[in-house]
Amino acid sequence: MPPSPFEPTDPPDNSGMRKGLTSYGDQGFSLFLRKAFIKGAGFTDAALDRPVVGITNTGSAYNPCHGNAPQLIEAVKRGVMLAGGLPMDFPTISIHESFAAPTSMFLRNLMSMDTEELVRAQPMDAVVLIGGCDKTVPAQLMGAASAGIPSIQLITGSMLTGSHRGERVGACTDCRRYWARYRADEIDVEETVDVNNQLVASVGTCSVMGTASTMACIAEALGMTMTGGASPPAVTADRIRIAEQTGAQAVQMARDRLTIDKVLTPAAFENAMRVLLAIGGSTNGIVHLTAIAGRMGLEIDLAALDRMGRDTPVLLDLKPSGQHYMEDFHAAGGMATLLRELKPLLKLDAMTVTGRTLGEEIERAGPGFKQDVVRSIANPIYAQGGMAVLRGNLAPGGAIIKQSAADPKLMEHEGRAVVFEDIEDLATRIDSDDLDVTAQDMLVLKNIGPKGAPGMPEAGYIPIPRKLARAGVKDIVRISDGRMSGTAFGTIVLHVTPESAIGGPLAYVQNGDRIRLSVANREVALLVSDEELARRAKASPVVEPTAERGYRKLFLQSVMQADKGVDFDFLRAAKMVDKVPRKG
Repeated sequence: MPPSPFEPTDPPDNSGMRKGLTSYGDQGFSLFLRKAFIKGAGFTDAALDRPVVGITNTGSAYNPCHGNAPQLIEAVKRGVMLAGGLPMDFPTISIHESFAAPTSMFLRNLMSMDTEELVRAQPMDAVVLIGGCDKTVPAQLMGAASAGIPSIQLITGSMLTGSHRGERVGACTDCRRYWARYRADEIDVEETVDVNNQLVASVGTCSVMGTASTMACIAEALGMTMTGGASPPAVTADRIRIAEQTGAQAVQMARDRLTIDKVLTPAAFENAMRVLLAIGGSTNGIVHLTAIAGRMGLEIDLAALDRMGRDTPVLLDLKPSGQHYMEDFHAAGGMATLLRELKPLLKLDAMTVTGRTLGEEIERAGPGFKQDVVRSIANPIYAQGGMAVLRGNLAPGGAIIKQSAADPKLMEHEGRAVVFEDIEDLATRIDSDDLDVTAQDMLVLKNIGPKGAPGMPEAGYIPIPRKLARAGVKDIVRISDGRMSGTAFGTIVLHVTPESAIGGPLAYVQNGDRIRLSVANREVALLVSDEELARRAKASPVVEPTAERGYRKLFLQSVMQADKGVDFDFLRAAKMVDKVPRKG
């Protein structure tokens, strides 16, 4: 009698349909039952004997950034089958930035858990992660890092630009610019309706260097995408071809057992930090990188990031730091063009999902061609990296400023604090004609940190008070423990750590206090004595927020601060083994 195809093998086989068998106390029966059910979908034994590639389906009617997910899934499946694998798509949480309350960041960790547990629970030898909108790519990389199997990221791609009265426009830097003009009475309601129809010209992610584009570039810099995977717009044939290639590569990764820990190394994270600085990337990028690194047992060294920023100029001429859009970056050669220019600063021996090193991939991309979107190191957009790390008695654990998108005249500034206690206070008073504020003041917003909001919303882009906007003021120093969109611009201090909701010094700032900002000295200082701060803390002690039930309760109990990536403490690697960048 022939041996049963359902019994354990010698040596043990833990691949394909045999992987992660459901526990019934009898492994043979578990496999027998699993195959019986999957055959109900019409699969043959020949198909079920192939390497299994899982494909995350993050399509959602609430997520136009992922509006091309069905086409991408079809192309990935084609690539998997052409390479001799069996594609299996499955749904996960989908998060869109402007459709998630209280904020998409609140749900990022939940999506990472969903991704991790479904990758662990279901039989797959490799997984393709399809993501685009701001928090989906970091959530997927976090979950995959924890799951540990061969993993490859597929970006959904950016939207096309639109045209408003002869001007090229794209979300969402131009969204903010036109809304600021409306608040300043420079345009009327009719024009806001007209431009609203043109800002998002197709499905896909924001067409500027917002968080979505930042994470796309970071994913490629980490070695987690196919070469050229960051820049093709969502609705192009280039994007579909990348999807097919991604599916085929996933099969090869499964066969080679190229697990994610061989790609997400300290060298990969150092390369990603260089790219983050050179693209003028979203300040959110460092929070997400820190969270992904934490899943691998690595600590991102903010002080080292700041040092790297001093010799890593901004080279990418993209809004909000420059003038172009993502489709221009793609036409200019995409990440290959940028990496070629950054080559002297990169760790070229870092492994990528292709099985080749980053240096090898740069060489395979060829010599490049003339273009005007990526500058040379000798002729940068901005002489230093896009962001700087600030410290001082107002932010003992650090704060971030996107210096490439700030007003140079305000980066060395001392002013009077105009304080808003929370988002509701801001909404109530910011447009009041009675608000005591001048352009020389500093707007301070409390309680929008990880626990304070909760979820660290992008409310750090505090609007210019209406009375100042009408007077022609375009920028003012703003300080908070929250985040801002990568599409935003201005002299804005973010991620103040520790946050006010847990008793950080920001909690005790009062109207009229003097604050000093010195980007040159990397300082944000509250000009109030330690003794006075201690007196205020004793007089008005902070009570940390709590919740009665559900995910919010879990979030408030477990979320860490911005310098730890706003991840949950129990999701980080059990042992933190290294700092990035490494010393020496």
